[in-house]
Amino acid sequence: MKTSIASLFHNPIKTLAVIGSLSLAGCASAPMHVDTGPIHARTFSFVRSNAPSDAQYDQKRQAIHAMIQQAITSNLAGKGLSRVDSGGEVTVTYLIVAGNNVSTMAISDYWGYNGDASAIQDAIHQSQTVKNENPNYFEAGTLVIDIIDSNSYKLLKRASVQRPVLRNVPAEIRQEHIQQAVDEALSDLRVEQ
Repeated sequence: MKTSIASLFHNPIKTLAVIGSLSLAGCASAPMHVDTGPIHARTFSFVRSNAPSDAQYDQKRQAIHAMIQQAITSNLAGKGLSRVDSGGEVTVTYLIVAGNNVSTMAISDYWGYNGDASAIQDAIHQSQTVKNENPNYFEAGTLVIDIIDSNSYKLLKRASVQRPVLRNVPAEIRQEHIQQAVDEALSDLRVEQ
């Protein structure tokens, strides 16, 4: 069964969707896969959000962020990493890239100020449009997860996962799909205490 987080941002941002497994043949400025070996940590925290702080900020988008963070927290807890509000031994960031027949957009609210979001977005768009045999159709959602050493700021792990877009998915099913996608993306993450 193909899983999806489609309809992540279905009404206000119809282009947003899902997360899933993506393997790209590397981009020099933004490698799509990084694995420096086992992570030596006991705690993690998410990067602070760089999303707008005004009251107009989309509540559905915030709900999706909460689901993604819950899925990542659950996965990392199973590997022995405890979430702390700030100051974790490693920092987790993530980028959502969603594309439809009109555009490809990156949602970088929890990516931090890492400059490679645009390069990753371009690489994902290129990969998806090249793979697609139908020149009139493109729709996909990708989640990229980085784990960074909080002291040296060295990228320890970059994993990604891609899923087809599903529309109008109930919240419980969406959470399940997000958890499955995150578990797939981080399936080879090794943590040593």
